[in-house]
Amino acid sequence: MPDAVDSGARDSSVGQAAEPLATSATRLTRLLGTHDDRAEAPDKQAVPVTPGGKASDGTRADADALAGVGECEDAPDVSLEALGSVATTTEASPGTMVPGSPAGTPAGPVSGTSSPDREAAGAGSGRDIPVERLEDSENSVTERGTGRPGVAEKTLEQALPSALADGRLKVLAELARAPQRSRAVRRDGLRRMGIATGLVALLAVVFCAVQVLRPLPGPALVMTGAPSYTIAGAPLTPAWPGEGEAAVEVEGVGSLGTYGDQKPIPTGSMAKVMTAYVVLQDHPLKNGDDGPVIAVDAQTAKESTAPGESTAVVAEGQRFTERQMLQLMLIPSGNNIARLLSRWDAGSDAAFLGRMSGAARQLGMNDTTYTDPSGLDAGTRSTAVDQIRLARAAMQDPTFSAVVAMPRVTIAGVGQIDNNNTDLVDPGVIGIKTGSTSAAGGNLMWAAQQTVGGSKQLILGVVMAQHSAGASDYGLAKALAVSQKLINQVRKALTCTTIVHRGDVVGYLDDGLGGRAPVVAGADLTVIGWPGQSTQLTLSAPVTGLPHRAKAGTTIGTIALRAGQAAGTEVPVVLQHDVTTPGLSQRIARLR
Repeated sequence: MPDAVDSGARDSSVGQAAEPLATSATRLTRLLGTHDDRAEAPDKQAVPVTPGGKASDGTRADADALAGVGECEDAPDVSLEALGSVATTTEASPGTMVPGSPAGTPAGPVSGTSSPDREAAGAGSGRDIPVERLEDSENSVTERGTGRPGVAEKTLEQALPSALADGRLKVLAELARAPQRSRAVRRDGLRRMGIATGLVALLAVVFCAVQVLRPLPGPALVMTGAPSYTIAGAPLTPAWPGEGEAAVEVEGVGSLGTYGDQKPIPTGSMAKVMTAYVVLQDHPLKNGDDGPVIAVDAQTAKESTAPGESTAVVAEGQRFTERQMLQLMLIPSGNNIARLLSRWDAGSDAAFLGRMSGAARQLGMNDTTYTDPSGLDAGTRSTAVDQIRLARAAMQDPTFSAVVAMPRVTIAGVGQIDNNNTDLVDPGVIGIKTGSTSAAGGNLMWAAQQTVGGSKQLILGVVMAQHSAGASDYGLAKALAVSQKLINQVRKALTCTTIVHRGDVVGYLDDGLGGRAPVVAGADLTVIGWPGQSTQLTLSAPVTGLPHRAKAGTTIGTIALRAGQAAGTEVPVVLQHDVTTPGLSQRIARLR
């Protein structure tokens, strides 16, 4: 009997411990949305039980029938770890006596409600304990107080190890920890957002400081009008000769073009222009001076009567000034005087030829060769384009231009000398030099003037290799006639046109930050040229730079004309209204 009493006591304590565990297991099972696999077996029957643990028909009740009872408000909370451990300790060990059964009968799994004590405990708790009815052919037990074969009782706690194996309790644990992780993520996100906001604010401050402190971009002048202008009227076609070479230009305006192959051909006495240019470079005459006195040597006096060439009749020992010697060489085209000047200037003809060639290179006369200072030798060759370059340079010397413009001159000891350039008798023709030989034909380097728009324009031309069969002048008269026709045509065609009036907007001053201030012409801009000529317009800033701040009317550049390669007229451009330094907002928002 003591064993039976001990067994009953144990059953009572186990039942009391299993009751809250069973209740908690039921709640977990309902949360997971499933029942124990054993509760759904077809060979099991679930019936309600009494508070003592017995079913109304003498069998154990199914756990699902009393699931609602297990959810009472006063059911104690049980941890997941306790559920796992109790599930293993509430099952009866082998050899344990079943309460109310004959002594020595082995017990199956012990139920928490099989003895009267446990029934009383169950009644006291106010809940029915779910049980399973299990049939075991090998280990049958006798139902208490009847002697009939009974069934072993097994509590629901035996299904918990299977639930743990399925990972259901792990899911519940993860769900329990999810809110904490969510709060941590939110805190981390807010912290990151705060750091990012601070960095953005710092970068904004640095950006603004850099924008304000860095130098302003340089202003620029921008033209708004057309960059070119074409003079109205039928385009001018020069009256070119039918042979040889020719070239015509208006100094400071542009070239009217060229005629011929522009291959080196004999120049004749036009070579004396280079001789005079070199002498005046080495011994310049200023303010009307006549220069040093030069004595006539025996060779020069002897050559005065040389046949087959043009000379100036002089005697040995005569003394003439440098200016007079230039007149004797250029007006009657004295070959003997050209050779005298070369010896006087350089010491010998050979040394002087070196200087002539050097001057030609400096002027860009790359197709010109000099073999003598007079041009009598056929080896002295050039082109019309090269001779235009020489004429432009020589006519800048006032002594030279004054001498070649003289139709005639009277020199003491020589008398009156007429110029071979008969075109000089026509108004406006001011030079320059004839040249004719059997090899060269008739040549003429000429210059004329035309007043246009209140200013004198210099017209330069060269006509070479004009031939007349049987003529004693070797074609010089033909060269003079062709040249005169070109002179008359160009003088008549020259015109003056105003293309920009004072106050016209010609562009704007760009401050580099989007600000634009209009600029206007400070005076009328006129173009001199001929019909069909195109000129280029350029808007230029001063070398000192453009201002960021200036008052209206301030001169900030020029607008100029460019015709071909020559420089044209220019007028100042001024601001139409005040220009102020860019403000703070403009400096911050700028992209340049």
